[in-house]
Amino acid sequence: MVFLMKIVIFTFFLFLASCASTKNNSEETIKDKFNIGMDNLENEKYLQAQSDFKNVLIRGTGTDLGDDAQYYLGEAYYRNKEYLLAISEYEKLTRKMGYSPFVEDARFKICEAYSIESPKYYHDQEYTKKALERYQEFLDDYPNSKLLDDVLISISTLREKLAKKAFETGILYMKMDEYESAKLAFQIVIDEYYDTSFLVLSQKEMVVSLAKNRELDNAVSLLELNKSHLTKNDLYNEALDAIVYMKSKLSKEQ
Repeated sequence: MVFLMKIVIFTFFLFLASCASTKNNSEETIKDKFNIGMDNLENEKYLQAQSDFKNVLIRGTGTDLGDDAQYYLGEAYYRNKEYLLAISEYEKLTRKMGYSPFVEDARFKICEAYSIESPKYYHDQEYTKKALERYQEFLDDYPNSKLLDDVLISISTLREKLAKKAFETGILYMKMDEYESAKLAFQIVIDEYYDTSFLVLSQKEMVVSLAKNRELDNAVSLLELNKSHLTKNDLYNEALDAIVYMKSKLSKEQ
């Protein structure tokens, strides 16, 4: 009986040792796979790196390597210019692994990815607006980030693009003699994109559109209100000419 018990105990310890060995081998394999993924990433073998990090994620969920693999999977997509897929992977990191040291960089890369996907001003600006929203959230959460200057430059560039879209829309309406619609477009620039180079241009065009729409009193008032700004940018006379021309036209009609 004692002999039988010894055999059972010995077998049990062999089983535990086997499990421990299997676990160690598994962890070592995951680490090796992660390192291979990093090598592929650095060697610009992005598709293979994506496969490597996915494999680590499947087998190492909840481990430190699994968390790191989530970030670097996003990096592999980002560096391969698959920006929307990169955003998806970075989002998983920020949602599920908020304690990760990579979160700040991942959130910045999400902003950058949306910014890169932002098209020319005459196309739909969904990604431009998303980029601006994410940049603002980043600023709110990381006001002292080392990336602050980059964020502010990107925000300025994107706001210029949206301002240009609204301004050019107004110009198009002007060419179509749709002055009410033109005024609405220029007002968007004046109200929302006052920190862009299109502000003074919109102020001038607003005076012109008011004049052409025969709202001469409003045109004169706006011209005087913005006289200093328009004069400084050599646009005052152009706006004034529109008012003078329309006054002359109306006088002849009477």
